[in-house]
Amino acid sequence: MTDRYKRALADTENLRQRSQKLIEEAKLYGIQGFCKDLLEVADILEKATESVPKEEISPQNPHLKNLYEGLVMTEVQIQKVFTKHGLIKLNPTEAKFDPYEHEALFHSPVEGKEPGTVALVTKVGYKLHGRTLRPALVGVVKAP
Repeated sequence: MTDRYKRALADTENLRQRSQKLIEEAKLYGIQGFCKDLLEVADILEKATESVPKEEISPQNPHLKNLYEGLVMTEVQIQKVFTKHGLIKLNPTEAKFDPYEHEALFHSPVEGKEPGTVALVTKVGYKLHGRTLRPALVGVVKAP
């Protein structure tokens, strides 16, 4: 009877610990779907700011200058919010290819670069509390 009692206590404690772990993971990763949707917005903001020619941003063109500065401020703010909630940007240029963080779109020989490194990033990736939410889309250097 004592043995059964101890086993029941141990089973109950194991169940409690597993439930606690599931609750903690749900709190951390519960915003995963929402974050994925917002990544597209962040990508569009980044493309918008990159598409404006730098020579056009001048005091002679105040409307474009104000619009560009507003886009940049919005992009900076969204990145701050991402960081606050544990969403980290992955820009692996020149890094070693990691299949857990990167998705290879193509392989290409590149002079002066080590095979297996990232040569080009077509879309940055993101991690949520250490878990890859979206892998970075990259081109990888292959051996000639």
